[in-house]
Amino acid sequence: MTHGDKAGTVCCLKIATLLVALSPELLFLGAGVQLRDNGYDGLLIAINPQVSEDQNLIPNIKEMVTEASFYLFNATKRRVFFRNIKILIPATWKANNYSKVKQESYEKANVIVAASSGAHGGDPYTLQYRGCGKEGKHIYFTPDFLLNDDLTAGYGSRGRVFVHEWAHLRWGVFDEYNHEKPFYINGQNQIKVTRCSSDITGIFACEKGPCPQENCITSELFQGGCMFLYNSTQNATASIMFMQSLSSVVEFCNASTHNQEAPNRQNQMCSLRSTWDVISDSTDFHHSSPMNGTELPPPPTFSLVQAGDKVVCLVLDVSSKMAEADRLLRLQQAAELYLMQIVESHTFVGIVGFNSKGEIRAQLHQINSDDDRKLLVSHLPATVSADPETSICSGLKRGFEVAEKLNGKAYGSVLILVTSGHDEHISNCLLTVLSSGSTIHTIALGASADKNLEELSHLTGGLKFFVPDKSTSNSMIDAFSRISSGTGDIFQQCIQLESMGENVKPHHQLKSTVTVDNSMGNDTTFLVTWQTSGPPDIELFEPNGRKYYTHNFTINQALKTARLWIPGTAQPGPWTYALNNTHHSLQSLKVTVTSRASHSAEPPATVEAFVEKDSTSFPHPVMIYANVRKGFYPILNATVTASIESETEEPVTLKLLDDGAGADVIKNDGIYSRYFFSFAVNGRYSLKVHVNHSPSISALGLHSFPGSHAMYVPGYIINGNIQMNVPRKSLGRSEEEQKWGFSRTSSGGSFSVLGVPTGPHPDVLPPCRILDLEAVQVEEEVTLSWTAPGEDFDQGQANSYEIRMSKSLQNIQDDFNNAILVNTSKLNPQPAGTKEIFTFSPKLFINGPEHQPDGETQESHRIYVAIRTIDKSSLKSAVSNIAQASLFILPNSAPVLARDDLILKGVLIAMGLTGIICLTIVVTHCILNKKRRADRKENGIELL
Repeated sequence: MTHGDKAGTVCCLKIATLLVALSPELLFLGAGVQLRDNGYDGLLIAINPQVSEDQNLIPNIKEMVTEASFYLFNATKRRVFFRNIKILIPATWKANNYSKVKQESYEKANVIVAASSGAHGGDPYTLQYRGCGKEGKHIYFTPDFLLNDDLTAGYGSRGRVFVHEWAHLRWGVFDEYNHEKPFYINGQNQIKVTRCSSDITGIFACEKGPCPQENCITSELFQGGCMFLYNSTQNATASIMFMQSLSSVVEFCNASTHNQEAPNRQNQMCSLRSTWDVISDSTDFHHSSPMNGTELPPPPTFSLVQAGDKVVCLVLDVSSKMAEADRLLRLQQAAELYLMQIVESHTFVGIVGFNSKGEIRAQLHQINSDDDRKLLVSHLPATVSADPETSICSGLKRGFEVAEKLNGKAYGSVLILVTSGHDEHISNCLLTVLSSGSTIHTIALGASADKNLEELSHLTGGLKFFVPDKSTSNSMIDAFSRISSGTGDIFQQCIQLESMGENVKPHHQLKSTVTVDNSMGNDTTFLVTWQTSGPPDIELFEPNGRKYYTHNFTINQALKTARLWIPGTAQPGPWTYALNNTHHSLQSLKVTVTSRASHSAEPPATVEAFVEKDSTSFPHPVMIYANVRKGFYPILNATVTASIESETEEPVTLKLLDDGAGADVIKNDGIYSRYFFSFAVNGRYSLKVHVNHSPSISALGLHSFPGSHAMYVPGYIINGNIQMNVPRKSLGRSEEEQKWGFSRTSSGGSFSVLGVPTGPHPDVLPPCRILDLEAVQVEEEVTLSWTAPGEDFDQGQANSYEIRMSKSLQNIQDDFNNAILVNTSKLNPQPAGTKEIFTFSPKLFINGPEHQPDGETQESHRIYVAIRTIDKSSLKSAVSNIAQASLFILPNSAPVLARDDLILKGVLIAMGLTGIICLTIVVTHCILNKKRRADRKENGIELL
């Protein structure tokens, strides 16, 4: 073990010891939601700055969470409740004795309140981007949902909806309904509605009232105008993840009430496990026991916090290590871009330099003009010191002093810490950091940067970045470009459209195109940076053909930057640039393009890149994500490419996908994902994501907000009568013309990898699990479809498939190896991401001797199918989701009806029989009367 490794280990132990000794209040400052003594602390609800101030909004949020706390406590069998809640009030609202924010910001919120954009309205929903049992990103509510009491008839009370969404967010369970497959045929050949539990009752209804089931279903599809309405009064107590709006529903489905056959996302994603089983397996439940007694927990306490003036301090390393690999020059270039372009107007900014001690270079100065920005740029460090030592704590101490100048506290301030040095005493200022109320973003330069640097970001909720010592890397500028004010006001934020760099040979050029779309164009800047000597020859072409040249740019020879600011709103369309290296040696040339929204009526497209976790060890992969949205609506069909860069190796590019396969959990939700496991070396890796969208008709999503959300119930059966709820705002695909397409680039921060072996890596990575297997009956055959996994997770090409089937769902779930094997000798796996289709005839299987499950008859024609993938090293994937198909239902044989429908059919049959009897009586009576009249006539004739 090296001296650095020993020092790092000692520092980690010091940090761990200090964390144990710290008060809970300090621990929860930047750590997010924590469970302590059965109560959740640190839940943050943030209101978007675009939401209009309403005196009822805050009371309704409090009422919702309070109701949710008691409902959750009972639903979890006295295990958890909400204790402390913070509500982040927008700075756009009037000040009202709110507390000042510390490390809270809009981007860190667990719950977001924001108005929906567009004509779709908005379901309460949770953005889930990971698999079963994994936490989601945030819960989303609209002001309309929180203020409009009419919606509670369809959703249920707000507290119940909150618990439904909390289970998505915290415990990674999924919805138990399915709008796309509202019913299915079970193992007893009965038509069942997709629900959990099956004890929830209701009837089929047509547009004009109740109707026979056979009138609603033809060829297993609902007819237009048909739906299944539930009785408002129920005896079923489960399940919250199906229909929390029912008053009887007070618990999650467990092993005894869970409906494994229902074709819903919970069964698909969680391998048929009940929601309670998944929840019980969470770390929350491993670290808590049911509370004793019968009393309810205390109601939650609420803190209302509001951001004041924005305060930023740059804390910059000026030790002699910054002279290596052009670190200081790249820092100057990135800091100039940040001060001139990224940081928002009216922000107070200060600058600190440090080596073995800290020095204040600029006290807080408010940005109100370009001159203010230029003044701050002049205070950036121009040279490095001879001192090789770095005292990170000294730099932070000076940074806090600067931030405290405004209001006496550093609460709510942001420190951007940039260093390439090592500091054995970083743990000495940990308590000061935690109690400062400041958020620290860290940027590590090169391999020598302290290994515990990221702990400062982690504890304060800041971002972390890594900048490798490569001349072509634009990671420093990308890091500064990613750091926003944290207010959530996307219309004020500077968005990065382009970031690229290349080594250009003498008398060659770097040429490319960046698209400025309709929603962008204000405050647009083109920044060109170079490495040595003078600037390259620059040519920039507007879409209309207008040209800009080097002399149109503002040149800073000291910082080696050329900057062009486009006045007004930049013309939408493709902008083409060419950088010509006129020098006699290889030169690194880089281009960065930033812009702001062109108007407040239409939110711009954004990309947020991130990784699942901060660190991993070989061979465990890192899951990379890019959340691509326009406002709150997902953007589909984009080309999303991740670039992952280590200290020594060339960048690895990886195309991210939104296909609902591999690392991607949900198709078409705007979150593009992929596994990354091409680790070349140990240490830090930097992530950047490029997004391009071609000019086309762009679909913004299949639903208002795809993902997991509480069900809106269209109506109920109340005392035998149909009572419909207020129609919800229309859902459906929104299409919008993207005349020019768009370009976006964003840093995804950094992550670290340990345990990477030297030399060739052994093949230890199996294919990933198939999540989207579907089965469809085509005459006497079954057609399967799924997305091909890879040789290694979701990359490459696997070797073979193992497909098995059974008449018993339980058999194939519990004993896949002994289910009937399907002949796949002619099925060769395609490259990962390809849509696979395979058709086979299960006729022999249907007539085979397989054990008949209890309760099934020989007439049952239900089969269950699952797949396992095998690679060239015989490594096997996990078993796929289970698909089901109903076979050989003859035209003359109607499916057996479920209980609710048998009641309805019985009533209808009884009414029909009554009508027939009445008709028979009337006809008989007429015949008898006619016969009597004939008899009288005949007798009269005889008498005469």
